[in-house]
Amino acid sequence: MIYSYIVKQKIQQTFDDVNNHRWDEAVKAVAPNVHHRVSGTHALGGERHDKAALRLWFERLGRVQPSLKIKVNNIWVIGWPWHTTVFVQWDGTATRRSEDAPYVNRGLHVFTLRWGKVYALEEFQDSEAAAYVLAAQAAAGLKEAVAEQIVS
Repeated sequence: MIYSYIVKQKIQQTFDDVNNHRWDEAVKAVAPNVHHRVSGTHALGGERHDKAALRLWFERLGRVQPSLKIKVNNIWVIGWPWHTTVFVQWDGTATRRSEDAPYVNRGLHVFTLRWGKVYALEEFQDSEAAAYVLAAQAAAGLKEAVAEQIVS
């Protein structure tokens, strides 16, 4: 179906934008009242309920994990333009400031779209691995890696 193909291409482009720290592009298709949730009690966890807070979250992601690269493995699109669910399976890697060992995580994003706008985004990943690498980044001098969550 052409609609699914277009959605897959746009979602892949969004991950490319994140990998390249193009935050304005990454949030371009986000609804003003988006609901974004990442599990965990670390600096990248919590919930945001608006586009501005999500952009701040992306900016923090870029600062605390500047070398993060997310490789999209699979994208599944279900539904029609007025209500679409997208599942994205990915692998993430990054280098740590204090160690040669790479950070590796694997996860699943669940997007809810309405007429091409992202209204909800939930990230499922190994939150313990995320908290561990953020603590390592903080120990190497990057204090924002253990800052309070960005919430709205």
